[in-house]
Amino acid sequence: MKIQQFEDKGLAHYAYAVLCEKTGEVILIDPARDPQPYYDYAASNKAKIVGVIETHPHADFVSSHVEIHEKTGATLYSHSLVGAAYPHQSLDEGAELQIGEVKLKALHTPGHSPDGISIVLEHEGRDKAVFTGDTLFIGDVGRPDLRESAGNITAKREELARQMYHSTREKLMKLDDDVLVYPAHGAGTLCGKDLSEASSSTIGAEKKSNYALQPMSEEEFVKILTEDQPFIPKYFGYDVDLNKQGAPAYQSSLENVKRREKNYQPPAGALVVDGRNVKTFKKGHVKGALNIQNGNKFETWLGSIVGPDEHYYLIAASEEELSNLVSKAAKIGYEQLIDGAFVQDVAAETSSPILDVEEFSRHQDKYTIVDVRNTSEVQGGRFFEKAINIPLPELRERANEIPADKPVVVHCAGGYRSAAGSSIVEAALPGTRVLDLGEAIHTFKNGSK
Repeated sequence: MKIQQFEDKGLAHYAYAVLCEKTGEVILIDPARDPQPYYDYAASNKAKIVGVIETHPHADFVSSHVEIHEKTGATLYSHSLVGAAYPHQSLDEGAELQIGEVKLKALHTPGHSPDGISIVLEHEGRDKAVFTGDTLFIGDVGRPDLRESAGNITAKREELARQMYHSTREKLMKLDDDVLVYPAHGAGTLCGKDLSEASSSTIGAEKKSNYALQPMSEEEFVKILTEDQPFIPKYFGYDVDLNKQGAPAYQSSLENVKRREKNYQPPAGALVVDGRNVKTFKKGHVKGALNIQNGNKFETWLGSIVGPDEHYYLIAASEEELSNLVSKAAKIGYEQLIDGAFVQDVAAETSSPILDVEEFSRHQDKYTIVDVRNTSEVQGGRFFEKAINIPLPELRERANEIPADKPVVVHCAGGYRSAAGSSIVEAALPGTRVLDLGEAIHTFKNGSK
């Protein structure tokens, strides 16, 4: 028996393959949008994918479960409460799957979602591992506030937090201490708030170190779990519904994205996402374009700034980067929203002014300062006492709250978000001088008035 973990660093996502070497059969758990790594794994082990388990309808990425079923004939499994629109078998509390010498046992573990399950792997008569989906993470548990308006069954965060209390204590924590814990996410996901960098753990280690598994009353647990959760990206509900239905095949969906000629001019007023680096963007870009730079979190910020009800044009600096950005958009199902993708290698009609940091430092009162960090970050300390805080995911909707009587300086904690933020404000406040503090924020981190 082998367990293989697959990691997508951009979305801090873990998928798994369970291989029975005796029978040459593979069960996949929570696969990502691109199914090719799983096909390659099965081929390298001369094995066949016979099943795919979805621990719940994921909010933060699109799964390839339906595509894998259509290509391989693998049986799809999910909890009956999912209301899955694809062909599947229900995997409810107590259900078991046998592949050769491996037994997979379902636990209904609601808390992150009403329909969440965890899968206990039994081998040679002993529980060896548990695949916890978004219920139990390393150092944390899944957030309970994502299913208030999405999915087949909705539930208020307090209700789900209570369910999480019982799922952890009455089911997962009763497993043997040496049972390995394999979650669907690691540090960096927005499906929890305090995840460890580790990719696996044990039940015993989590009982000792995970804040959510410490002795406390149900009321205390609900209070701790529902407070200080990170923002909810715009795309999360869209992905829950897409996973409940089943996404189109990955490769053919990429090929359906319309490629435009180099330096194409989108229609006036069109939403444009420019993934080029900030220096290139500021030298010249399509008027009104949003600068969401290609990077480790491109897909998260794309789905946080652009809503699933919007269509957009996508720009990159090269064909290679364009293909990379389209692939990242596809991880969250946003390739279907692209009206055109093209390379831009000349400076377009609009350039952005560059901030004189020394001048700004000496005369901060001459500027309106906008802090696009999350509210929790600002509560941990301000860099500029009079800065207006509008978190980046809310900025497009709230940019009109920014006074336009002075030049506007936008900052975040490191420079990535301020590039996007300054482009949003520039598009929203035509005629106002909008400047990006960028990485120069590091010179102000000791506090500046």
